[in-house]
Amino acid sequence: MIRKISPRTINDDFRRKVKEISGQDIQQCFQCGTCSASCPMGRMLDLLPRKLMSLLQFGQSDAIAAANTAWVCASCHTCMVRCPRGIDITKVMEAIRQLTLRQNINRINPSEIPAEEVNDMPQIAMVSGFRKLTS
Repeated sequence: MIRKISPRTINDDFRRKVKEISGQDIQQCFQCGTCSASCPMGRMLDLLPRKLMSLLQFGQSDAIAAANTAWVCASCHTCMVRCPRGIDITKVMEAIRQLTLRQNINRINPSEIPAEEVNDMPQIAMVSGFRKLTS
């Protein structure tokens, strides 16, 4: 079934900002799926990288914001290394996270993490998580 995209749901400003922040030409992606097949976090993602790039090309900011993909991305650069177009999807994911955090929308609330989990985590993991997931 083909889903029609209403012009009202297209967010050109979001698409433009992601391109500006990431420095990546998202329109170059031709949906080969290499990024999704390579992603070590693929089983954990709501949207595989190929799908996220497709939604981004169509300016579907609401669907992207509702997914965990940009937050679960391990930033391992496997997608970028294998992309035949040389698109650094890791930078795209970072741009999506930055735009969300600029709206003061935190992905996690540090005060809600149970104390026993905090005690068991390496400090570098905590600092890294806070930098990535909170504004």
